[in-house]
Amino acid sequence: MSETVITSAATSTGAPQPPRGIMSKFRLDGKIVAVTGGARGLGYEMLRAFCEAGAAGAAIIDVLQEYGEEAIKEIHAEFGIPASFYRVDVRDHVAVEEAINGIVRDFGGIDVLLCSAGVADNLPAESYPADRFKRVIDINLNGVFFACQAAGNHMIASGKGGSIINIASMSGHIVNYPQPQSAYNASKAAVIHLSKSLAAEWAPHKVRVNTISPGYMNTVLNEKFDPLLKKAWRTRVSHANLDDKMGLILQLNTASFSHTCHLYERTPVGRMGHVNELSGAALYLACEASAFCTGTDIIIDGDATRFGTPPLSSLARLSSSAPRCPRARVSPPASSPASSSSSLSPPPRTPRLL
Repeated sequence: MSETVITSAATSTGAPQPPRGIMSKFRLDGKIVAVTGGARGLGYEMLRAFCEAGAAGAAIIDVLQEYGEEAIKEIHAEFGIPASFYRVDVRDHVAVEEAINGIVRDFGGIDVLLCSAGVADNLPAESYPADRFKRVIDINLNGVFFACQAAGNHMIASGKGGSIINIASMSGHIVNYPQPQSAYNASKAAVIHLSKSLAAEWAPHKVRVNTISPGYMNTVLNEKFDPLLKKAWRTRVSHANLDDKMGLILQLNTASFSHTCHLYERTPVGRMGHVNELSGAALYLACEASAFCTGTDIIIDGDATRFGTPPLSSLARLSSSAPRCPRARVSPPASSPASSSSSLSPPPRTPRLL
């Protein structure tokens, strides 16, 4: 495990006082927060929300060393709080446990854990390589359990409890079409039910476990997908013209897949989600405002889940006529060591979009 720590000497004397009343329940003053997959994208944006709400310390667990070290510099420079980066592959349960132990040692505890590390493949089930399928499950499901287990043990031992938030997906509720992603769908459905199970087991210890299920989000994870596919995700058709539009079909022929599908409402709001549009829900689940909320999944998808996939009769009719193309394989990333270490000083913050 690699570790980078930036500390802060003191807070500014002119800092505004925390609000009172209902808004005070949305504060995280004095709380230590940790995010897996927090070096960039959705995880980083949610971590920033925690810091804006008054978190006293921030920890990032991620395999991306360069992004992770840059992220903690930005957090420290903008919010003036201690920030640490732990380079960890979440598939390594020993390294995950060491990282969580390191957070407790460095910060004195852990109050909020958000698990957002994840990967996705678009590969057909009939020829899905076993090692690629296992990789998705190991990162998306097993990695979540390892982090929850390690943090949960500390939250239980502290007697104070805590909040765990796992990032699932609308793909845990419906089968996305036309992209083939059986491993991803299965892993996210499992994360939802795992979280409900942990919520039931740990409720007596005041440890709350909830999930957020995003829809199609404009993130780095989705950058590799074909532009025509992303256009289908965000397609919006007015209700008044829906019956007329159902006759239209979108032909997708790319190097990675070929499918014919109806051009109809995939995301009714007509766009993909922005990277900061999970932050409000994440803050709610992390703070006192959600003290009676556990075992819950919040779907944030622009209403895409309501419609799921096209009718089975349509798929059967179209599949016989749709031309097929070889589906490209995505080469796995080069393996990274589970740990390493370095020391940093914070530069000015630069904008981060994804």
